[in-house]
Amino acid sequence: IPMSAVRTAPSLRVALPLLAKKPETTLDRIFGPKLFKTVTKTSGIHSVPLVILRVTTGLLMIHHGTEGGVLPANLNSDEFKGFTSYIVDGYFSFLPGPSLLWSALHDYVEFLGGIFLVLGFLTRPASLSLLMTMSAAVYFHINSTGLQGFPFGHVPNYSYDFEEPLIYACVFLMYWFNGCGGLGVDELIYKNISKEGEEEEVETEIGTE
Repeated sequence: IPMSAVRTAPSLRVALPLLAKKPETTLDRIFGPKLFKTVTKTSGIHSVPLVILRVTTGLLMIHHGTEGGVLPANLNSDEFKGFTSYIVDGYFSFLPGPSLLWSALHDYVEFLGGIFLVLGFLTRPASLSLLMTMSAAVYFHINSTGLQGFPFGHVPNYSYDFEEPLIYACVFLMYWFNGCGGLGVDELIYKNISKEGEEEEVETEIGTE
């Protein structure tokens, strides 16, 4: 419709809003074209599942880092001694230094890394540390029990031994790349130290001059 005609015909000006795009409904989001769209921003409602995943995974890591006691590296517990003798000595003897040190480091990475994940603080370095720990766990399981017929083989306990650390590793890889995903200390720090907002304001001012 030519704009000149709109300016001279009041009835057309009234009818134009009816030609506007129909508001998107929840059903449109589920069954419409957006069913196939990849989300490119993790703000707003899209941050909710990322926060839930981050906090849940962090709490589980705290649990794994304190096996054999309340705090990590319980040197006199059977769990810590078994981990050191069977896993570290058996499959990571190539590492320098005493095996007790590596066992304790493993516990502290999971314990502290889990806390950092829950808080969304230093999410990227915490995720990288946990990713390395889970990669080591995958290496151990594959070396001790093999691939167990993956992906079509069936095992007595219904899951491959390397399955859990591999899934954890994928989760930590995502947070290492993308950050805390919202509702975290990192987000608050970034808002206070970032100059992106200032740059956008300058660009807006230049554009209006």
